[in-house]
Amino acid sequence: MTTSRRLADRKVDRFDKKVTKRGAVGETSSRKGKDYPVGPILLGFFIFVVIGSSLFQIIRTATSGGMA
Repeated sequence: MTTSRRLADRKVDRFDKKVTKRGAVGETSSRKGKDYPVGPILLGFFIFVVIGSSLFQIIRTATSGGMA
């Protein structure tokens, strides 16, 4: 058997081994619990800014008498 044929056979064997593993996700990669990507303080601050700015805009529009 030539060197290139041995390398090709080894490559095919590795590919065949990996094909059977496709789509199989291990238990360690799945998340356990309900962790949020941001903390509760940052989430509260974001909600405060969004709701506060919308209330500020509503009050500003109401006091100016229509569209500003």
